[in-house]
Amino acid sequence: MPSGGSPSSVRTMVAERDEVAVVAAARRPGRPFPRRTRRGSRAERLAPFVLLAPAVLIIVVLRLWPLVLGVNFSFTGDGDRNGMPVGLDNYATLFADPLFRTALRNVGLLVLLLPVAVAIPGLLATFIYLRVPGHRVFRGVYFFPAVLSPVIVGAIFNLLLAYDGPLNTLLGGVGIGPVDWLGDPDVAIFAVVGVHVWATFGMALVVFLAGFSALDPSLLDAAKVDGATLPQTIRHVIVPALTRTIQFVFVTTMIGMLTSMFGLLFVMTGGGPEGSTYLPEYYIWVQQGQFNQPALASAASSVLFVIMLVVGLAQIAVLRRTGREV
Repeated sequence: MPSGGSPSSVRTMVAERDEVAVVAAARRPGRPFPRRTRRGSRAERLAPFVLLAPAVLIIVVLRLWPLVLGVNFSFTGDGDRNGMPVGLDNYATLFADPLFRTALRNVGLLVLLLPVAVAIPGLLATFIYLRVPGHRVFRGVYFFPAVLSPVIVGAIFNLLLAYDGPLNTLLGGVGIGPVDWLGDPDVAIFAVVGVHVWATFGMALVVFLAGFSALDPSLLDAAKVDGATLPQTIRHVIVPALTRTIQFVFVTTMIGMLTSMFGLLFVMTGGGPEGSTYLPEYYIWVQQGQFNQPALASAASSVLFVIMLVVGLAQIAVLRRTGREV
């Protein structure tokens, strides 16, 4: 034992030497690792699959399998031909129905209005992140509509947008004639979409604020030092840094527009006037609930799924290309 060394330090040195010797022996060519190491590596490889298995099982059982059943059901008949294979007859009926074609045109309108629906919460989140005066109050006020039921929101705006309601009274006070917001076929769909954006942009605002939490503040400081204006900062700093967040908000907002407006449509317009506010989800409810045509409703649901899939993938591709160019 070296002079001056305590028994505890000697034991520690011996233990470390033995550990190094075991590791070196395990790594010699031609000699397998200890069985415990092999078991550990196998468990590490399997752990992600085990953790993902419950979520995948839930998605398959509650989402994918009903989707497959619905697509299969869309090829059967209704009424006297209930359960009988009818091929593509339901899809031919769909595209020959003027109401369904109107619903598809409205989907195209939603796609065109989508950038506005995403830009509003994005800009407001930017102002909150930059700490404009009152940003703490705005954070809560902007999210408040998201907790309201669509039925309540629809009832409130039915009163505000009535022909003799407060909004037209206000417009009359500045010399603008009254507008039939919910009775004019050319205006009603824009009114409903505007109400939906107001009622739901709070969730997108929260997502944007979460994205801002991962933004490096030094980038904004560097832009400020370089004399960049706010539009330049948003275009060259914030948008590239939040590309993934913007992609997520685009896709979820589009899905929300296509699948979460039933309550507003039912309360505010009932699909009218003249069917001008029909969307696929409202058409599905009408065929299933009023006309008792579940197979035709399944066909409309399948078309809606394909639309969401195509639009979502196209949005992601365009946003990725735009992010690289910026």
